Amino acid sequence: MYYIKVNRTFTRKYYDGGSNRMSMKYPEFPDDVTYTPIGEILSSRVKGNVKLRGWIYRTRSSGKLAFVIIRDSTGIIQCTVSKNNVDKSDFVNAGKALVESSVVLDGLVVADERAPGGFEIRATSFNVVHFAEAFPITKDQSDEHLLNNRHLWLRSRNMVSALKIRSTVFKAFRDYWQNLDYTEIQSPSFTTSACEGGSTLFNVHYDDETEKSGQKFYAHLSQSWQLYAEASMFGLENIFTVAPSFRAEKSRTRRHLTEFWHAEVEAAWTHNHQMMEFEEGMIVYIIKKVLEENRSELEQLGRDISVLENIKAPFDKMKYEEVIDKLNSMGFDLAWGDDFGYKEEKALTQNLKSPVYITNFPREKGFYHRPDPSDPKSLVCHDLLAPEGYGEIIGGGERVWSPDELVERIREEGLEPESYGWYLDIRKFGSVPHSGFGLGLDRTVSWICGSDHIKHVIPFPRTMRRTTP
Repeated sequence: MYYIKVNRTFTRKYYDGGSNRMSMKYPEFPDDVTYTPIGEILSSRVKGNVKLRGWIYRTRSSGKLAFVIIRDSTGIIQCTVSKNNVDKSDFVNAGKALVESSVVLDGLVVADERAPGGFEIRATSFNVVHFAEAFPITKDQSDEHLLNNRHLWLRSRNMVSALKIRSTVFKAFRDYWQNLDYTEIQSPSFTTSACEGGSTLFNVHYDDETEKSGQKFYAHLSQSWQLYAEASMFGLENIFTVAPSFRAEKSRTRRHLTEFWHAEVEAAWTHNHQMMEFEEGMIVYIIKKVLEENRSELEQLGRDISVLENIKAPFDKMKYEEVIDKLNSMGFDLAWGDDFGYKEEKALTQNLKSPVYITNFPREKGFYHRPDPSDPKSLVCHDLLAPEGYGEIIGGGERVWSPDELVERIREEGLEPESYGWYLDIRKFGSVPHSGFGLGLDRTVSWICGSDHIKHVIPFPRTMRRTTP
């Protein structure tokens, strides 16, 4: 099947297997017409007569006048449709079109303090492109209902605002590292080696020809690009990626997803403290770009913008053992080696106004982290916790670069060195000090937006209880 364009109609042509050819024509709006984005009208950059297209956001009518609020991706604006100013059919259609009907209209921009955004359009024509059915999202806006209708809720103003901020964060991350001459690369999503511990692995049964001989091939969905990044780093030196990661965590908190977007960096000849300085610059840069490009979206979400405006580097730093003492003074009962979960991180950061680093975690945190030569029970590593109770958004550190020490560390974790053959191999040929980190992009966006749950800043969230729509 293919399409050809003739005289501003699309003609679909296809063959039914014989000699008969069938065709159907679909109307198309002219492609030489300029339509004005609502945002440009609201910013006072456009006056006079305009052509507008979008969807009905709200509507009401009485007698000779219909008030129709139109939305597009840039904002909402009120349109008044008067029986005296448009064709009779246009007025009738404006009165009966339901929320989310798509429309194209002409009209005059008029300042009106009573209207949303301070402007309205007085229509001279009102064309309903498609009459929507009754929209299923009305008074019932419970979490479950909105998640079940996620494919429709993505049209909401809050979701649109969050996704615009999300786009800026993704771009700012890439721009920051590319400006430092880092190279973006990709790694496999299927892997046979655990990186963050076996308890959170998604196992995948891969059907292929080996089953015919009685063999079966199993793989895991990637928890991180960590191991592959270290292999790629020896050629490119400074690299980053943006990709989904998968962790089968049995956690039901406002910050957990089973599929999340991971921004990761790896750099040769770089020590832990140097990587932390790069990260501080990255966070400040991302926030700066969001404030420049998405202030109106932050306001739509009700974000306290002053918190973001006051974030400056360097960030405070605390050692793991200091955090243990602080949390215990707050009523927790923690000992050396205990992990920090959502409750602990929330308690530690809910009254903070700027990110804070935790360093020198116990050596059980990860086999690829380098033990601290001055304190072998701890690691040369770090987590960065976002303020206001949002908790960890970065985990990183300096890697083990001695081949013998890496084998020892793998065995410490109860793993088999034979499963990491190629990963061990890269240490045998010119190993060097290197560091890296992983940034949870969804958590970062959630914090920047001031969202009360991570599910509000990703189009289709995947959690331990949800895989649809």
